[in-house]
Amino acid sequence: MDTQPPLSGAPLDRRAELSEFLRTRRARLKPEDVGLPDFGRHRRVPGLRREELAQLAGVSVAYYTRLEQGNGRNVSAEVLGSIARALRLTDAEHAHLTHLAKPKQHKKKTAPRSQQVRGALRQLLDTMDGVPAYISGRHTDILVWNRMASAVFGDWSELPAQERNWARLVFLKPEYRELFVEWEQKAYDVVSILRMEAGCYPDDPRLSALVGELSVKSEEFRRLWATHDVREKSYGVKHLRHPLVGDLTLSFESFRLADDTGQGLITYHAEPGSPSAEALRLLASWGADATRAGAGG
Repeated sequence: MDTQPPLSGAPLDRRAELSEFLRTRRARLKPEDVGLPDFGRHRRVPGLRREELAQLAGVSVAYYTRLEQGNGRNVSAEVLGSIARALRLTDAEHAHLTHLAKPKQHKKKTAPRSQQVRGALRQLLDTMDGVPAYISGRHTDILVWNRMASAVFGDWSELPAQERNWARLVFLKPEYRELFVEWEQKAYDVVSILRMEAGCYPDDPRLSALVGELSVKSEEFRRLWATHDVREKSYGVKHLRHPLVGDLTLSFESFRLADDTGQGLITYHAEPGSPSAEALRLLASWGADATRAGAGG
């Protein structure tokens, strides 16, 4: 059974999160995926059985069962590694499992308080002429941005600070559903980021409040949140449908800042000589008019 999203401001239940994460990862595997024979027996639940997963990980069924019930207090990093390999977890999923299980080697994290952006970073954004760029913070907050980001994504300065947040924009603002051609993928990426944060900072009241709000207001968010999927995506391509210049194909790069503030620099660029590059040049030349006509206009 899926865990219920937290009430507004209530901390996430780490034991329930660990239990559901392991159960959903086990459910997505079939015996043939991991080299086990499948004799065609009727399976009451999808995926591997607990005893099959325990066999693959080299632990007892009772031990794994306790872990999947949310009791990860004394589990070692070595055992978590064995279970991660048995479940075919990605690096991001392995890190998420480690945060949830909280082995002795993993120190409990406290969410940093400050989301202030250094002045030098603000200046850097302003010098990136023709390149849409912004600084993101915890909870998918959008902290600062340059003029080209406004021209492409809309004038975020017109929004209250609390609404300058990718999760709220994607799930609660219809114009962003129109902007992102592959909206479902963007929504999935946003939820994956929040899931990773929830594993690191389950006691963060702002994160819990955001998850609770979106769970109430968006059926799509509830559905994606229930998958317990996590993924780190530092680069890729986005296809946009801009109200002024039409279709845009932009490559993005995400650079995590090294000072452990949870902040990152995200930049977008078009292939030189492409129609998208010409469209960005037009948006830059139109200036304020393009900003007003962006996704938020």
